[in-house]
Order: sequence, then structure tokens, then C-alpha cells
Amino acid sequence: MTEPATAALILGAAVWEGGPSPTLRRRAMHGAALWHAGEVAHLVPCGGLGRHPPSEGEAMRDLLIEAGVPGHAIHPETASRDTLDNIRLALPILARIGARRVVVVSDAAHLPRALLVARHFGLDARGHAPPHGARLVPQLRLALREIPAYGAYLWRLRRY
Repeated sequence: MTEPATAALILGAAVWEGGPSPTLRRRAMHGAALWHAGEVAHLVPCGGLGRHPPSEGEAMRDLLIEAGVPGHAIHPETASRDTLDNIRLALPILARIGARRVVVVSDAAHLPRALLVARHFGLDARGHAPPHGARLVPQLRLALREIPAYGAYLWRLRRY
């Protein structure tokens, strides 16, 4: 029996007026590094349109191509608005490419909640975080935000 393909689900972050935010860029580059190292066969950058175009998934696709990942390995999800939707809306893409094993790429503080969601939807998931950005305050803010968000997602997932 052939092992299912592994995909990296690269979770979205903001696109700013001037282009991808540092967080979005860091996550996309980490996904590219996983692909170049042969750890994943497919990349699924996730995220819909925020305040500024393009969608997060499209912005990451462009960054991944600039990083040398071929287009056939990139399968953007471009409609989601949050972590739950990042993963839920990526499920049909994962089914199409035959991937049930995923590496979720996001910031370390965000990974427990993202993995909760991925496993809830039946994915064999592990997390992989890029190195921290240079700015400590945004990382601390993200970590503190995750405490109530995790509880809220336990509640939200009851619907699915």
C-alpha cells in the first residue's frame, strides 16, 4: 500500500497595503523550505481576502513560486477568514491531491489550536513553526490571544 501524500497547510496571516506581512512571508518561506527539503509533496497556502488584495492564499502562492516551488505543487485555498475555515475549506483540496497527512505551518503559539481543528476534521496532523520574528511584542500578543481562542474553538467545533 502506498503512503498518502503529505501536504503542508500554510495558515494565513495579513496582507498589508504594501504586500505580505512579515508573518505571512515567514510562514510561506517555511513552507517552501519544507517542500525543498522533501518533507512535503504539496503546499496548500490558506487564506481569503482581507483588507488589502490579493487573498492570503494567492499572496503566499506568489511567494512560494518566487522561492522556487513549482506551480503544480501549490494548491491555494483563497476563501477562508479564520483558522477553522483555513482547514475546513482546505479539506476538498487535500482530498483532490490525496493527502490525509498534513504538516500545519503557523506560529508556535497558534499551532495547538490549529492542530485541534485539523485533528477534529480527521487529518493526521503535526505542526511546524517557522523561527520567531524579530519582534517580541507581537509574538507575546499572539500567545496571549491563543488562550481564550483555544477555548472558543473547542466550543465552535461542536457544530462540525
